[in-house]
Amino acid sequence: MKLIKINPIHEGIYNEVGYTWYQTPGSAPSIADELVCITETEGEHYYNAAEELYDMFIHAAQFAIDNRLYHLLDIDASLIPMIEQTWEDERHFHLMGRFDFAGGLDGIPIKLIEFNADTPSLIFETAIIQWMLLRHNKMDETMQFNSLYEALKESFIRLRGLNPNFSPDLTGSSRDIPRALFSSLDDFPEDENTARLIEETALEAGFITDFEFVDKVFFSNNEGIFLKDSERSYRYDYWFKLLPYEFISLYEPDLAAILTDVLRNEKAVLLNPPYALLFQSKGLLKIMWDMYRGHPLLLETSLKPLAGRTYVGKKTLGREGQNVSIVDKTGRTVLSNDGEYGAYRSVYQEYARFPEDDDGRLYQAGVFFSYEPCGLGFRREKGIIHNNSQFAGHFVEG
Repeated sequence: MKLIKINPIHEGIYNEVGYTWYQTPGSAPSIADELVCITETEGEHYYNAAEELYDMFIHAAQFAIDNRLYHLLDIDASLIPMIEQTWEDERHFHLMGRFDFAGGLDGIPIKLIEFNADTPSLIFETAIIQWMLLRHNKMDETMQFNSLYEALKESFIRLRGLNPNFSPDLTGSSRDIPRALFSSLDDFPEDENTARLIEETALEAGFITDFEFVDKVFFSNNEGIFLKDSERSYRYDYWFKLLPYEFISLYEPDLAAILTDVLRNEKAVLLNPPYALLFQSKGLLKIMWDMYRGHPLLLETSLKPLAGRTYVGKKTLGREGQNVSIVDKTGRTVLSNDGEYGAYRSVYQEYARFPEDDDGRLYQAGVFFSYEPCGLGFRREKGIIHNNSQFAGHFVEG
């Protein structure tokens, strides 16, 4: 594979734009000083794969709902009513997700690893940082597959068209402009600044926006989602939260019940919608394999170890590369990561070949999807790719 050496951006500039988590716990900075060089055809193949797979995910999710397969996905019963309600109502639009792919370069076929459909990371890196890398190095900024920021803005405009009836706030007055609240957990700067970045796209799309940490947001079965303090007293039509739905059911079951009523009473739209958890669960990869067995974009996936082949074991609702193991064809574990998701069901996926550089780092492509494919970036790592693996931007050869 071809890499282009570039001059790194000074950390002070990163701080100015809100990218404050640029230093990984290891010795390497979080942003590579090399760009992955791709052809226009390779980029188009990544985008075409994401578009085709999104339709396949929709059909697989419908099959899971119709056949009540929530247990295979490790989805808690408290979340099922809001999943089914939002699935049947087009006003609850899936804002964004990120497909992770093996292959795609050096003639290696593209294979789906998973779909981070609920609270995907790398938004800041994909939408902002890799554009900055090209500009900083006086390269043509248009030579990348990256319109994530613009796509998010267009998706918020699309949401306004799907939900024309939002108007009253807590004071009883009427308004024509929708109001959106953006939230994350406190003490997580990556989540906070990512949520604020997405808030900016909604503001540009014509929303009235606010940000507040989750623990300071008020929830009411009948009134909806609101803030109420000395400066603000608003009900919000939309709530974007960088908080996984399975965390809500596990740690705040009362909130899951309230949010179900909020949706039933049509007091708010949640972003991403609850049905994104269907896509997020790696149990759906097994259902997809059963439905589309042998599809060239899919890897064989089972609820049992794949005897006689090298495979990857992971958890249905595992995140950040945790609780992942690679097992060779003899049954020997050759690599593994511990984590906090061990209680979830295991799924076993055929091992895929990744592009590899001269230093032995493997490259995983991430393609964002917001109504359509809209942003490409790479993570690289020697071994299992995880949340702190280095991000590498890309450049399209002319």
